[in-house]
Amino acid sequence: MDRVSLTEEYLARVTESGAKAGELVGAQNDSALLDTFYAGKYLSRPLFLGRAEQVQLHADLANLRAALAGLPDRLFGGDFAAFARAVGLAEVQVAAVMRGRGAAVSCQTRADLYVDGTGFKLLELNIGSAVGGMDNADMCRELLEHPVLAGFAESRGLGFVDSMREQVNNVLVECGYRPEDRPVVALTDTPAGYEKMLPYMTVLCERWAELGLEAYPCHLGQLEARDGRVWLGERPVDVVFRVFLIGDLLKSPEAPALMDPVLDAAERGEVKIFTPLDSAAYASKGALALLSDERNRELFSAGELASLDRILPWTRMARPGTVTLESGERVDLVEYAVAHQQDLALKPTSLAGGDGVVLGWADGLTAEQWRAQILAALGGPFIVQRRIRPVPEMFPDENGELQPWTVLWGVFTGASGYGGAYIRATPAASGDVVVNVATGAYAGAVLQEMPGH
Repeated sequence: MDRVSLTEEYLARVTESGAKAGELVGAQNDSALLDTFYAGKYLSRPLFLGRAEQVQLHADLANLRAALAGLPDRLFGGDFAAFARAVGLAEVQVAAVMRGRGAAVSCQTRADLYVDGTGFKLLELNIGSAVGGMDNADMCRELLEHPVLAGFAESRGLGFVDSMREQVNNVLVECGYRPEDRPVVALTDTPAGYEKMLPYMTVLCERWAELGLEAYPCHLGQLEARDGRVWLGERPVDVVFRVFLIGDLLKSPEAPALMDPVLDAAERGEVKIFTPLDSAAYASKGALALLSDERNRELFSAGELASLDRILPWTRMARPGTVTLESGERVDLVEYAVAHQQDLALKPTSLAGGDGVVLGWADGLTAEQWRAQILAALGGPFIVQRRIRPVPEMFPDENGELQPWTVLWGVFTGASGYGGAYIRATPAASGDVVVNVATGAYAGAVLQEMPGH
């Protein structure tokens, strides 16, 4: 089966049962881990993936990651600094990503995708330790407590990948440890982010402990490099699990100085960083522009090109000059962007959480304002990307009636392959807005057909 047929069958069962949103959500509000981050905003049903769809989507994401990983060598002759600058990183960020680089691009990714009339379309690929949503197994477990979903899942062979378990495995594999090694992990944010994130980080470390990973929350200012180790108080640290983002180097004045001793220690082999900052260059939306640019098509294999053509929307760096459209037509970027405001979005290359995104179709955005935004972005760390029109998904409301929502998929990969998925959504009546938990979106789970069904 596929996601459409699975959804139709499940919603028919929900309608027949008369179940309402409050009971379908189950006890997610009682989860300490979920409550610290999602604050009671949970969707009333999971989304579904057929086995063939899940295999194809993972293959496409693996091909896209491979294409990204090859960009520094294929396009810049191995000059990683040139690659980092080309995808929009500032000089202080370029200096940071050049230090303590990993042997390979991290396998831990979260692809953010819409589903339009033709299938999955990628908005961005988040790479590295700071991806959110890997607590989704708690949502799955709570939703499956309801008999309607439990019965449906059993009849259709539906289950889920425990993304948090995959996360723990990713840390061990990429840092070179076996489970029995019991490395000590410092779950580390900037001082500014730590205060806000501490409740979640504390519960997360407790959950990791249940999975065999010893971890402690902290901020960069609490780590000390001395005596050939990195220390958190009197506790030696084996792995620094990085929660902070590359953008914090620009937003937090103290971050570079606090980070330097840890990066120095990593370069001396005294501590592992999960994940090294070089993942930020690969995760830049500017890197997607390099993949989308038809001038670079000869760099990629036939399999990579097929995947890029399937899931990657037209994306270009905001630069003056001529670009090629999907049809092959050559146009001036500025003139085209101004004339096609309703079909394009302007996005910063490396900010997160929807910060700085300008949707050309946003209510109240005039043609003059859009043109000014485009002109201001030229030459800076911005991309112009084709608008994706997602197909709404129906969810039972508090009266048991079905209501349309706009859904953003978050699909994980890891060292073991497919790493599960979760969703964020806003009511379709809100219009096409940036879907993000930090700005009020609801969170939900994904169930898929398991192997053998």
